[in-house]
Amino acid sequence: MSYEVLARKYRPALFAEVVGQDHILQALQNSLISGNLHQAFIFSGTRGVGKTTIARILAKALNCHNRGGGSEPCDTCSACEEIKSGHHLEFIEVDAASRTGVDDMRDLLESAVYKPANANYKIYLIDEVHMLSKSSFNALLKTLEEPPPHMIFLMATTELDKVPKTVLSRCLQLNLKAVAQTQIANHMNIILDKEGIQYDPATTQLIAQSAQGSVRDGLTFLDQAIAFGGGKLETSQVKELLGTIDDVYLFELVEHILAGNGEGAHHSLQRILELQVDYQKVIEALIDLMHKLTMTQQLGSEDDDLIRLANSVDGELLQLLYQIAINALEKFSVHPSPYQAVEMCVLRMLAFHPLNESKPQINEKKNPKPQVKNDVSQPPEKKVKEEIKVQKPDKKIKASATNGTAASVESLSISDWAKDFEQLGLNGISYQLFSEFEFKEAIDNKLVLVKPKNFSSPTSALLEEFSDKCKEYFKVRPEIVIEEGSVTKSPSLIKEKIANQNLQSTIEELENQPIISEILKSFDGTIEPDSISTKE
Repeated sequence: MSYEVLARKYRPALFAEVVGQDHILQALQNSLISGNLHQAFIFSGTRGVGKTTIARILAKALNCHNRGGGSEPCDTCSACEEIKSGHHLEFIEVDAASRTGVDDMRDLLESAVYKPANANYKIYLIDEVHMLSKSSFNALLKTLEEPPPHMIFLMATTELDKVPKTVLSRCLQLNLKAVAQTQIANHMNIILDKEGIQYDPATTQLIAQSAQGSVRDGLTFLDQAIAFGGGKLETSQVKELLGTIDDVYLFELVEHILAGNGEGAHHSLQRILELQVDYQKVIEALIDLMHKLTMTQQLGSEDDDLIRLANSVDGELLQLLYQIAINALEKFSVHPSPYQAVEMCVLRMLAFHPLNESKPQINEKKNPKPQVKNDVSQPPEKKVKEEIKVQKPDKKIKASATNGTAASVESLSISDWAKDFEQLGLNGISYQLFSEFEFKEAIDNKLVLVKPKNFSSPTSALLEEFSDKCKEYFKVRPEIVIEEGSVTKSPSLIKEKIANQNLQSTIEELENQPIISEILKSFDGTIEPDSISTKE
């Protein structure tokens, strides 16, 4: 007999066996008991959380011969057995990913008018319903508007936003949540006990964490771990399989980062990468640890190592490091080198550390390679504040900008700021940071900018660089004032808006071309914005 994977072997057959989703189960069971049944249900949620499983259990309960006034199917009668095996004549399951055309939908609904011969309801289960074409949805909508009393639709999707609102408005929407890590781990513990496999609860917790709320993914990882360990489940082998990092190495790396020790952080990172872990998981582990440290600072913890690290770092710095890691993860997929993506994430954390802000020169003994010197000095934070705030404003501020264009701080406006900002010559982190700030006003030689709420404040080094660039452009150093508030017209948002307008214009031009228009019409297709690349 062939091996049956754990996800199929232990697939729930009753509502009571479903892991999590109590809010969904309660609603369905109450409807079954009262008899107040909607004629179309749509189950949405991420992969592996029980959408089609719950739909099949509901189908069994609807046509079960022995259910009586309860809510659970018996799972033993002929109707339950036939639905379980997929041979029930009145239970029609369709994969919308492979049957997207309108003809398929019409063929499917032809028999809808006929009453079921040996069941209470004729049930249609449409999996991945968002994959249906527009014409198929229109055909389905006609039946949903006035469904026969003997028909019930069960639909499942991982992308609810792609289902037309006209269809959603005629369905009872059931949104399944990601399953809690502890629930997945407990479910795996029960399965391992039944299989007679020895395990450490910490190991199943590790696998459950990698499952990211998906029970099916968790059981798939568990299958792999058992096969990798030769029928055993050992923590060290599971960590190697999942590419996760041992806490000892991770804590050591973060300790060096929080201490501003670049050399120590570099050695710790190399030790981690030598374990051949997934580079992306290194960044994810840093994010997870920064989150735990933040929670420890606010709520406390029973972990001595977390308490020790949390007490050694300022809350604002921790938020900044967390944001750096998040940005690194967002850009990871487009980075040409995964190794450099991880390394730059750590280097940026060190660069923003307060202990490193006052280090303008590199130790030549440790790094003998020639370095490109930065003309912008980086004095301590106290000096920057004095230089920016204490300096008296000039009575009149006029200067010549690039290409001979006259520039004046006091004549700035929101519409002009986006253009002038690009002329300042900022780059790298300073450009990314200040491009998110919105111009508020310029008066009495004060340049007032608004940063988004909960957004990190610029360091003294970045403020100094921005001040110097303003002086070069306006020929006078303005006083920089940073306020916090709602931001809707920052240079970054304006640039993004213009890019979106250009993209939409390009799409419209393409759709108006006769050949492309004919192709789109023939295949009922659309132009995906991600498929269009623009030349700078």
